[in-house]
Amino acid sequence: MNKSIDFERAWAALSKMDDILILTHLSPDGDAVGSMFALYLALKQLGKNVRCIIKDIPRSLKFAEVPEAFAEFNEKYVVTVDVGDKKLLGSELNALYGERVDLNIDHHGTNVMFAKETLVVPEASAACEVLFDLFDFGGINITKDIANRLYVGIATDTGCFRYLNTTSKTLRTAARLLDSGAESGRINNDLFETKSPQYVAFEKAAVNSLSFYFGGKCAVMLITQKMYDEAGIVEADTQGINGLPRMIEGVIAGVTVKERSGGVFHASVRTRDPINAADICSVFGGGGHKYAAGCELGTDSEAAVIKIVSAVEENLKAAGLL
Repeated sequence: MNKSIDFERAWAALSKMDDILILTHLSPDGDAVGSMFALYLALKQLGKNVRCIIKDIPRSLKFAEVPEAFAEFNEKYVVTVDVGDKKLLGSELNALYGERVDLNIDHHGTNVMFAKETLVVPEASAACEVLFDLFDFGGINITKDIANRLYVGIATDTGCFRYLNTTSKTLRTAARLLDSGAESGRINNDLFETKSPQYVAFEKAAVNSLSFYFGGKCAVMLITQKMYDEAGIVEADTQGINGLPRMIEGVIAGVTVKERSGGVFHASVRTRDPINAADICSVFGGGGHKYAAGCELGTDSEAAVIKIVSAVEENLKAAGLL
């Protein structure tokens, strides 16, 4: 039976088990990459046999990768980090491991409890914040390498501490990571202050695709595979684009609709009060957080935009904004 557990039970399980496989979601962001490799390093500190499976790490996050984490062996215990639903593992990993996840460590309030045991802390800014508390509970030595990876996850999921999910506890956690050697200046520069020429070309095309609805309360950006190809870039290197529509003055619901390999369109929704992004995405079987969520919208670009705009409209009406 799948059940929710606390830090004590999660740490007891990790301490007891060995031959551990760590997985995270498709199109990994900073929190996925940071939490995966921070957990890997912590478990190695305990003397565990651990390996990771992850695909398409963005170039900007390659520094957080641990090369030796991919040595293969027959796993006996499967852990997922930053995953709210097993379908987010992607079709290949879901088929192999979706029914075998022993422990899921997450921070999404919409987590569907697919693992045998789930440690989920919805008030945490990032899975890396949950892991920091778990390591603190277990007495793990937060080395510089672990601190850097936990900082990556927290910084990216909070937009470098600008988003509303940043709490006083988040800032205290970040301060403790800096005390442990986290290189915040370098990481912030690499992740938030540096753009490749290819990304700038891509961003220009993405901005040109913007459409506005409901008097400017909703902005939608449509990104196609052709845009990636023409800019010489891949989706994994464009995580930062998702928040752009919400940055526009007057926009309450910003949506980035991306064409993924196979022709499937995915929506990343970013909102401001009083609109709930997770409510919008739940209509299509997606989920996430109040201000940031995602969902799949099928294989037709025009239909995908119509669907997500209609869902935004219903939420704006329910909030009395239309």
